[in-house]
Amino acid sequence: MYFLSGWPRRLLCPLRSDERPFRIEPSAQRFYLAVLSETQISIWFSRPSVLIVSYIESGKAAAQFGFYQQVEWKLDDSMIAVAAANGYVLLFDIIGGLDEKYLYEPVYPKGSARVKVTPGYKEEQCAPALTLEMKKPVDLEAPISCLQSLQEDLLVATADGFLHMLHWDSVSNGRRAVNLCTIPFSLDLQSSRGGPCLDLDGVYIRDLEYCATLDGFAVVFDDGRVGFITPTANRLSTDQLQGVWAADVTDGTCVAVNNKYRLMAFGCASGSVLVYMIDSSTGCMQLSHKLELTPKHYPDIWNKTGPVKMIRWSPDCSVAMVTWECGGLSLWSVFGAHLICTLGEDFAYRSDGTKKDPLKISSMSWGVEGYHLWVISSSDSTVTEEDEEKLQQNTILQFQFIKSALTVNPCTSNQEQVLLQGEDRLYVTCGDPTQTQAPSQCVLDSSSSSSSPVQRSSSAAPLSQGLSTLLGHKHWQVVQIHSTYLETNWPIRFAAIDWSGQCVAVAGRRGFAHYSLYTRKWKLFGNVTQEQNMTVTGGLAWWNDFVVAACYNFIDRQEELRLYVRSTNLDNAFASITKLHADTLLLNVFRNMVILFRADCSICLYSIERRHDSPSPSASVELLQEVSMSRYIPHPGLVVSVTLTSVRTESGITLKAPQQACSAESILLNLAGQLIMLQRDRSGPQVREKDAPANHSKLLPFCAPVVLAQCVESVWTSSRSNRKKRHLMEALWLSCGEAGMKVWLPLFPRDHRKPHSFLSRRIMLPFHINIYPLTVLFEDALILGASNETVLFDGLSSSTEPLEALFPFCTVERTSQIYLHHILRQLLVRNLGEQALMLAQSCASLPYFPHVLELMVHVVLEEEATSREPIPDPLLPTVAKFVTEFPLFLQTIVHCARKTEYALWNYLFAAVGNPKDLFEECLMAQDLDTAASYLIILQNMEVPAVSRQHATLLFNTALEQGKWDLCRHMIRFLKAIGSGESETPPTTPTTQVREEQSPSSGFEFFRNRSISLSQSADSIAAGKFNLQKTMSMPTGPSCKSGERWCKDSDSAENLYIDVMLWRHARHLLEQVRLRDLGCFSAQLGFELIGWLCRERTRVARVDDFVTALKCLHKDFLWPFPVIPACTISSPLKNGRCRPVLSSRLLKSQSADSLLNSEMDTTPPQVSTANHRWLDGLGAVSKELDSASSHGGPQTQEAFLSPLISKGEECSIGSATDLTETSSMLDGDWTMVDENISTLSLSQSELEHISMELANKGPHKSQVQLRYLLHVFMEACCLEWCVVIGLILRDAAVIKQVVCFLDSPEVPSETVQSIRAGLMAVDRWASSDCLGYKAFLNLIRPELLKLMEVEVEQVQPDAFQPTGASKLSEAPLLLLPRAEDNSTLHTLPLDGPAGASTRPLEDTPLEQPEDEELEEASYDCTLS
Repeated sequence: MYFLSGWPRRLLCPLRSDERPFRIEPSAQRFYLAVLSETQISIWFSRPSVLIVSYIESGKAAAQFGFYQQVEWKLDDSMIAVAAANGYVLLFDIIGGLDEKYLYEPVYPKGSARVKVTPGYKEEQCAPALTLEMKKPVDLEAPISCLQSLQEDLLVATADGFLHMLHWDSVSNGRRAVNLCTIPFSLDLQSSRGGPCLDLDGVYIRDLEYCATLDGFAVVFDDGRVGFITPTANRLSTDQLQGVWAADVTDGTCVAVNNKYRLMAFGCASGSVLVYMIDSSTGCMQLSHKLELTPKHYPDIWNKTGPVKMIRWSPDCSVAMVTWECGGLSLWSVFGAHLICTLGEDFAYRSDGTKKDPLKISSMSWGVEGYHLWVISSSDSTVTEEDEEKLQQNTILQFQFIKSALTVNPCTSNQEQVLLQGEDRLYVTCGDPTQTQAPSQCVLDSSSSSSSPVQRSSSAAPLSQGLSTLLGHKHWQVVQIHSTYLETNWPIRFAAIDWSGQCVAVAGRRGFAHYSLYTRKWKLFGNVTQEQNMTVTGGLAWWNDFVVAACYNFIDRQEELRLYVRSTNLDNAFASITKLHADTLLLNVFRNMVILFRADCSICLYSIERRHDSPSPSASVELLQEVSMSRYIPHPGLVVSVTLTSVRTESGITLKAPQQACSAESILLNLAGQLIMLQRDRSGPQVREKDAPANHSKLLPFCAPVVLAQCVESVWTSSRSNRKKRHLMEALWLSCGEAGMKVWLPLFPRDHRKPHSFLSRRIMLPFHINIYPLTVLFEDALILGASNETVLFDGLSSSTEPLEALFPFCTVERTSQIYLHHILRQLLVRNLGEQALMLAQSCASLPYFPHVLELMVHVVLEEEATSREPIPDPLLPTVAKFVTEFPLFLQTIVHCARKTEYALWNYLFAAVGNPKDLFEECLMAQDLDTAASYLIILQNMEVPAVSRQHATLLFNTALEQGKWDLCRHMIRFLKAIGSGESETPPTTPTTQVREEQSPSSGFEFFRNRSISLSQSADSIAAGKFNLQKTMSMPTGPSCKSGERWCKDSDSAENLYIDVMLWRHARHLLEQVRLRDLGCFSAQLGFELIGWLCRERTRVARVDDFVTALKCLHKDFLWPFPVIPACTISSPLKNGRCRPVLSSRLLKSQSADSLLNSEMDTTPPQVSTANHRWLDGLGAVSKELDSASSHGGPQTQEAFLSPLISKGEECSIGSATDLTETSSMLDGDWTMVDENISTLSLSQSELEHISMELANKGPHKSQVQLRYLLHVFMEACCLEWCVVIGLILRDAAVIKQVVCFLDSPEVPSETVQSIRAGLMAVDRWASSDCLGYKAFLNLIRPELLKLMEVEVEQVQPDAFQPTGASKLSEAPLLLLPRAEDNSTLHTLPLDGPAGASTRPLEDTPLEQPEDEELEEASYDCTLS
């Protein structure tokens, strides 16, 4: 509505004086302001804000007349009346300067065209030269209390109880006086004939103001009573006045009337403002509403403001400014919505928290069009004090305002943009309609005034802007109004924006101009004479790309309706002009119709059509219908807005006739806050005229008007239709001041059933909002508004506080609010659940719909659970039942509970159901995150045993689904329950020294060294969740058993958690899900090697080698090998059968990257770099990490090339040289160092290399398999080593395992199992997968050796995994044949001290410290 902008200006009076000004009064048009001090009257001009003339009374005259007290202007600005203390009325003539026409003129450089002056320099207009000339004074022989100007008369109230009528020309006509005691007063006009009231003896009028639309005076008596005096006949004479009391008011101080809304605002000594209206039927004074500060928002000051000092309505009558004796300003909308108050927040407190003295105001006045508020302060803080001998320079403060375009031009009320207009700029909220650019690219800070907004446009502007554009950012697009236009046509009166939000038009004193946000250019009249010969009177609007203006033509002295097309030059030659018969007051556009409201209280409907026959774009306008409203409208100035709409009361019937819903069915008139609706009369026969074209049926007449609502400030209705959201699109939205908003919602029968006879077609639902609404986004269920934000600036320390420190800097921010939950709740209160469900389902796709449901539950819960009185019919069960209709029910309830205090939970779950049941529903629906939230509620509401039981359920499910983050939280949660801490995680790290120390390898092998295996998941999660700092705790084997820092309860909890982890690992291994097992181990810090050692003879056995092999192929997306097509011509000797790329696998290889991407998205795959289970694979040691010190993933130069001699048998990836973060992409495995160029490879050899690569799976899978091979080797699970060796087709692994089988410690069952397994694989390969035969032939020596092994019976527990003396003898480095010496793989011997050339599988497991150094010494080189 109205918003403060920037800091107030300080206007210094050029004349130094020892008198303080105490009163300011504007002229009728507000271009001049009279400033009064004790013996001086000054006239100021509004733009530029300068002093024109000052009249100083002589000492002799001042002694005769007394000091000046009141001032009043004649309505034509030609005279001024001043009331002096001794009972004199001094009349002054204002005479224009004869010789010097202008006092100030802009100066331009010589020889240049009229230079555009910068906006803000305020030289755009000339200030006229005036003189003041006193006429004969009038002596009323009693002190004067107030003055009021009428058309030809001046009304003066005196302290002796008389009301004097003076003619402005006092010589020709004397004066009449009315004694107050002779005026009959009563509580209403019907019973006022009973004779004069006798209790007015000695009472006089303290303040009065004339209301033209009520034709009477609002008065405040000196005893505090308030009333309204109206003449019974046209002439104001003694025997024809009568008055009405306002009951029970005894502390009135001042009054201000609102002519447009017929309201009288009475200030009271209590600090509140009572706003009265006159009841049209009885004539009594009726309290409409109160303007008062609430203790909720202003707890410190609400009852300490003192009496109301002054009330001032804005020129457009839409807001009222109030000030009190104790100081401060407060702004309310016409029906009581509070907008601004300077008694709180940054206005009242400095940044250090100290309280400022409020600005005390002796007088104030609105400037032209409400862009400024002129204030004379009575506090000394704003005055520059001089030395005592010198005179002081008095100051006037000028507050600057920005207002909504709806206040004066309500034709934009069916659009979805917010448009604010300032004195020289416009604020536009529209985003980018193409919706392709980031919103930040067209952001303009609201405080920047000089830059033009960057904006793109689309050829076809969308019908609905959509959320992304209208809510893209909180900044405004600030459009500076063209200075050339502003210079001659200030002030801007009307502003309008088009549907797409790309074009704005403004109209000032004469003519108009329009601006395109797309081209960032203004269009002005090329012919200035045409601009100056018209003035816009009834408003501006856009119709497609035409500007529609209702204007007055000064040459023809004729009202006209003009349409100018946007694309051509702004010239009357391109305008479509229609002559009108009466003055136009309001204009609006609905689809292809224009509606005008005229000064004779009639409404005209015109149709607009685009002409296609003319060369330039133009439109034709045709009168459709005229409707006279003079019977219903007492005064044309009372009509605030007029709107055409498709809204009808019987909308329920129109389900089968949607075309009727698009036509202009009704007229909505806002008559002084009463919303009146005129519908088309469909009661008669609807016959189409024969001569009319088929598509033009005769327009139906309108029924008698119906009052829909009271206290209406703004109306919004949509001209679009949307079948999916009919409730919202066909509703009527009303802004009602302090009463909030109202929506007139249509009610539809469900599924085209016949509507109930008792169900009304529409329902009016009120709801409160926290912002002032400026527009409604119908489909998006949002209200857009604006609010004042303040920025403190009080860093200056000086003897007198500057304005910048006294007032904060004010900016205007865009705001928005969801309203859907209010409407749903109101429908449920009225037992219209079916309608609420239909409405909610139509909005379920909105991004904030879950928030709407949450808000609804939360608001009802807070109200009912905290109510002190028992609620007879609680709404929460109904709301809960309603929310269950949506799939978001479980999340909604738990989010609401988590945001509500614990004390209300019992009330909530009594209505929605037991949290245990809701938890189980979440588990059944696989919604684990929501289930985890319910767990926190169960933890607070149930005993620990129940929490643990449900936590265990959730933990097992999360394990199964691979939700590792959740698993880590659950481990922490279970420990917290066990340690008796219900809310917080354990304060000390909980660890446990195992009974049998497992070798400190496994997870530690590829993770930072200082994490011990026995710390379980909480330590691993520390990096991400910051639960506990356990990274540097000395744990594991180096800890002595006497130094255990864990409690028994923690040990029990750890054992409980470990049992679940073991069970899950067993489950994964039984199902041959090795990939999941690896993820599980890495993510939760599970000690895989130690567990495998214990399970070596139980679950870590392979029952069926063929099934296990197939499962691994599937799990790791590893292709089955194929028979080479050219086995005979293989250049490789020794009868080796090398796999070759077949046509079938060509597809598989080309889809390699796709497979990798699929694999990345599988649930068990790790999502964060912190917990990749292959992070530290191989040579990720401290040395390597520090060597490749880049911020991102570690780039490791590992060059892999296929070996010609032994292919994959040399275990390149013996879990040492491949990392997941390697720099090689999945498809680039053949990157080698520059030495490869020295090799001379034949074509056939290269073919074999590519064929070999085709038989490999993705690089990531290879790394993962190598890691698992290492783990199983360390745990001595030889059967799994064989299976992984087979899938990798790594002969070295098979050879190594066969060597191990010679050891007496290996159980005979293992040897037999491996022998049987390999034979089964051989049989399977012969029948189903011939590609494996080549590899089986390669390892035939080992197979034969295995058959010959004499199985020795050894006890299973005699096998020690740390006995590495025999294991180390395995010939892992297989020497290539002599002819392939160039590709010999060597392991460098120049590593750090203590490094050995043995591979990692061979490292003695008792040396964890040395292992760290060893890993760094291996690199994969090709020499």
